[in-house]
Amino acid sequence: MTGDALTVLVVDDDYRVAGIHAAFVERVPGYAVVGQAHSAEQALALGRSLRPDVVLMDIYLPDGDGLEVVRALLEDGDPPAVIVISAARDIASVRQAIQLGAVHYLVKPFRFAALAERLTAYQQLRRHIAGLGSEPEQADVDKLFGILRAPSSALTRPDKGHSAPTLELVREAVVASGRDLSAAEVAETVGISRATAQRYLTYLERHGVLKLQLRYGVTGRPEHRYRRIT
Repeated sequence: MTGDALTVLVVDDDYRVAGIHAAFVERVPGYAVVGQAHSAEQALALGRSLRPDVVLMDIYLPDGDGLEVVRALLEDGDPPAVIVISAARDIASVRQAIQLGAVHYLVKPFRFAALAERLTAYQQLRRHIAGLGSEPEQADVDKLFGILRAPSSALTRPDKGHSAPTLELVREAVVASGRDLSAAEVAETVGISRATAQRYLTYLERHGVLKLQLRYGVTGRPEHRYRRIT
């Protein structure tokens, strides 16, 4: 475990895909991959020995069903959170994952931003839970469940004049940085003009996807900087 980073076990029967997913996880601030498994037997053994905070669980494994591994891990004390990552899109698999308590379900293939969105949401959930008392109010409970909601419609169904892929790239640049960024820094990272970056950052801030912070210098106007909402 790296500092206070949440530890992750990546499970996928394909070594190459597992490596890609592990690299995705390592790009998300506050997370560290502690192991990779490529079979049900290996996943169960590493899940019990490494005690990760989160497991990215594939369903189709060469020697068994990933959801059965999840069931076994959940029977142990202090089980990990599970994000199912699978090519399976049948309703039976989705329903079983929900019944087992998976916090998210990602259909392969997916882009980095999709996984980053869900890992960040789970990170926020843990922080909010830690800050609650032993008997939270209904509003507190509602907020906890709301944290794990689907990605903002501002990204999936943007207003006219905004490209969904560009919105995703701009948001991804801010989330992956782990710090606040200016429009100029985002522009350089994404490969767009500063004016375009500023327009997309403003849109994301207005829709509650990013947070605006003002940095005041000795003279002149404050610099607008953006960071992910925590």
